[in-house]
Amino acid sequence: MAVLLTGATGYIGSAVLRALRARDHDVTALVRSEAKAEAVRAAGATAVVGDATDLDLLTRLVRESTGVVHTAATGDSSSAALDESLVEIVSREFAEDDRPYLHTGGVWVFGAGDDLTESSPMRPETISGWRIPIEAAVRRAPVRTTIVAPGIVYGHGGGIPAEFMSGEEVRLPGDGSQRWTLVHVDDLAELYVLALEAAADDDYVFAVSDEQSTVRELAEAAAHGRPVIDESADESRARLGSAYADALLADQVASAAHARDVLGWRPGSPRLVDELRAGYVG
Repeated sequence: MAVLLTGATGYIGSAVLRALRARDHDVTALVRSEAKAEAVRAAGATAVVGDATDLDLLTRLVRESTGVVHTAATGDSSSAALDESLVEIVSREFAEDDRPYLHTGGVWVFGAGDDLTESSPMRPETISGWRIPIEAAVRRAPVRTTIVAPGIVYGHGGGIPAEFMSGEEVRLPGDGSQRWTLVHVDDLAELYVLALEAAADDDYVFAVSDEQSTVRELAEAAAHGRPVIDESADESRARLGSAYADALLADQVASAAHARDVLGWRPGSPRLVDELRAGYVG
């Protein structure tokens, strides 16, 4: 498949690029600089240097592809303009054919819950509320779409859990009794490839592991002799900002049954708690 990949040098996108090339897909990546282009070429893909706000360029790249995987995102509402533009372009260029479009979401749009599935009602954390109309537009698009909704991504020393590894103490968001939905970046990348190859029509899939460690257990695994300090919810909001803190304070457990049963996904990477105990190196 000739795949257009956005965000190919990012944390998620670079893992997706490796997974796509491992399955012999031809990948074209839109990047902002020659330095990023060199990284893409080193991974065996074709790099196009340009800006995603150049809609003529983006349209041409979509038109020339047989599938699009969209991982470029800031993680906040500043991503909305690119998301909207890409959905419009894909809806136009892929209409009435079988070319797939994969869109990146996130389980925070479902809010807290201890048994979440893809059919659960959405009660988004403030930080993710902007995703709701974008995802609705994706699902209305007259093309084969899959929204991949990862939990908190970890692995290779990166992602949110890396915040536990610096400083003279490990400071918890809240008291640490909450659980986070988690996924290793390599397992996540494999799910993107499976979803792309399945080319389902209006699918929505959680990318989450079975790990249910509490945040306190994660912090204690990361401490390596440093003190672990809890704080009130208000203290966390003051330290991290209300929207981000509230997402990290949420107790959330989600099921990967759909990914396993429909796509045959078998995540096999180490648990985060074990990686943290081992030093969480890249």
